[in-house]
Amino acid sequence: MITYGKGKYKVWLKQERVGDDLLFILGGGEQSHIGGMVVCEPDKTPQVIRLEHHYDYVILEPLAQAACQKYKKKVVVVGGIHIENATKEEIQHIVKNCSYLSENL
Repeated sequence: MITYGKGKYKVWLKQERVGDDLLFILGGGEQSHIGGMVVCEPDKTPQVIRLEHHYDYVILEPLAQAACQKYKKKVVVVGGIHIENATKEEIQHIVKNCSYLSENL
């Protein structure tokens, strides 16, 4: 598992092998949850599942694409990050911290 950030801006990413494929679970903020899922296969368009009223796919998709490109395998990324009444600045802080996870898979 890798983590980045502090307090309510801390994010984490857990990796599991499922046969030859990879499953990543993303969480953090004040409460982790499942807000979406992205399936990424080499040389194919990612498949995005967005749960109603959730925007987690915005950070899940880049994570899935980065992992798929790095490992050349089918990748599923699922999860979500919640901060109650998050401001734009707080959301940008979380997105930045998730970028760190993408760069350090």
